[in-house]
Amino acid sequence: MREGQRARRSPVAVPVQKRIGPRVRIGYSFGSLVTGSFTTVPGLLLLPYLTDALAVPGSVAGAIVLVPKVWDVVFNPIAGRLSDASLVRHGSRRPFLLWGGIGVAVLFAGIFAHPGFGSTALDAGYVMVVYLVCATAFGLFQVPFNALPAELTDSRGERTRLTSWRMGFLAVAVLLSGAGAPAVANGVGGVTGYRVMGLVVGLVILLGAVLMVLGVRGAPVGRLRPGARGWRELVTTMRRWRSFRRLVLVYSVQALGLATLLAGVNYASRYVFGDPAVQTWLFVGFVLPALLTMPLWPRLGERWGKLWGFRAACITFGVASTGLCAALVLPVAVSFVFVGLAGVGYAGIQVFPLAIMPDLITTEEERTGETRAGVAAGVWTGAETLGMALGPWLFGLVLGAGGYVSSVDGMVAQPDGAVTAILLGFSLLPGALVLLGLPLLRRDVLEGR
Repeated sequence: MREGQRARRSPVAVPVQKRIGPRVRIGYSFGSLVTGSFTTVPGLLLLPYLTDALAVPGSVAGAIVLVPKVWDVVFNPIAGRLSDASLVRHGSRRPFLLWGGIGVAVLFAGIFAHPGFGSTALDAGYVMVVYLVCATAFGLFQVPFNALPAELTDSRGERTRLTSWRMGFLAVAVLLSGAGAPAVANGVGGVTGYRVMGLVVGLVILLGAVLMVLGVRGAPVGRLRPGARGWRELVTTMRRWRSFRRLVLVYSVQALGLATLLAGVNYASRYVFGDPAVQTWLFVGFVLPALLTMPLWPRLGERWGKLWGFRAACITFGVASTGLCAALVLPVAVSFVFVGLAGVGYAGIQVFPLAIMPDLITTEEERTGETRAGVAAGVWTGAETLGMALGPWLFGLVLGAGGYVSSVDGMVAQPDGAVTAILLGFSLLPGALVLLGLPLLRRDVLEGR
C-alpha cells in the first residue's frame, strides 16, 4: 500500500524542450496581468489613498505600505521551498499558481473596500491587515511564476525570448492598470471610486491567473530533482552563491528606484505638472515606449551580451531621470521625452535580470543535483518585494521632509519645499538607485558561482 502511494506521488519528468510553443509562451505571459497589476496599482495609488482619502500622515502611510512587504521577505523563501516540494511530490506548481492568484484577486478588492470604521487609526489598520494577507497570497503565486522559466526550457536564448514576451505582457498590464486604475478611481470619485477600482483590478488579476494556469497545462516541468534536505543547506547555498546574490541585490535596489518613481507619479501630476489628469499620460508616455522597445532588448543582448545590455538599460534610465529633474522649468513636451526615454530603459531593466536568473538556477541545480528554482525564486521575489515596498515608504519620508500636508480630499495647497521634494523623489532619486547597481554588474554575475 505504501509502495503504491509512493509510486503515485513520484512524478515522471517531461523532457525539457529547446523551444517553447506559442500556447505555452503566451499562456505563461498572462501571469504578468497578476504581477503587473498587483505591483503597479498599490505602488501608484495606495499611498495617495491613505494620505488623501483616509488622512493618514505621509510617514505613517509609508510604514503601512511597508509592513506587509517586510513580511513577504520572510515568507517568500518559505513559499519557494513549499513550491519545490509540491513540484517534487506532484510534478506541478499549478496549485500554487491557481489558488495564489485567486487569493490575490479577492483580497486586492478588499484593500480598497474601505468599510468605514469612523476612525483613521482603525481604517488604516484594516488596510494594513488586508494588504498583509494579500501580499502573502501574491507570494504563493509569484514565487512559482518566477521559477517556471528555468523549467520550461534549457535554452538560454529561448529563456530570454520567453522573458521578453513576459515583459511585453507586463508592460501592457502596467499600462492598463497604471492608466486605467487612476481613471476609474478619479472618474467615480472619492472612496467609492477606490472601491470600484479595486473590484475592476481584482477581476483583471483573476483573469490573468486563470489564463496563465490553463496556458502552462501540460508544459514541461524540467528534470525533476529532489528538494534540498533542510534550511541549513539552503542558507549555505545562498551564502556561497555569489553571482545570484549580486544579481538579487542589483534587482532589489532597482526595484526600490522604480517603486519610488511609481509612488511619486500621482503627486508629480498634481503638483509638478499641475493637473491630476496628467497621471494617465505619464503612464502612457512611460509604458508605451517600454512596450515598443521590449523586443529590441533581447536582440541587443544577443549581439552585445546580456550583461552589456543590462548596463545600457541602467544608463538610459539614469540619464532620463536626471533630465526630469528640470520638469518645473522645462516645457511639458520636453519632460515627456525624458519620461519616454525612462520607459525605454525600464524595459531593459526588466528583461535582462529575469533572463539571467534562470541560467544561474540551472547551473546551480546541475552542480548540486537538487531542485533550486522555487527557493531561488522565493529569495528573488522576497528581495524584489522589499524593494517595491520600500519605495512608497521612502517617498513618504521624502514627503514628510518636504513638509507635505495630508488631507481627506487632496485639495490642500502645498508649500514650495513639498513640491521640490516631490520632484526630486520622482526623478533624481529613482535614477540614482537604478545606477547604484552598475558596479555590481561584473562578468561573474553570468557565471554559476
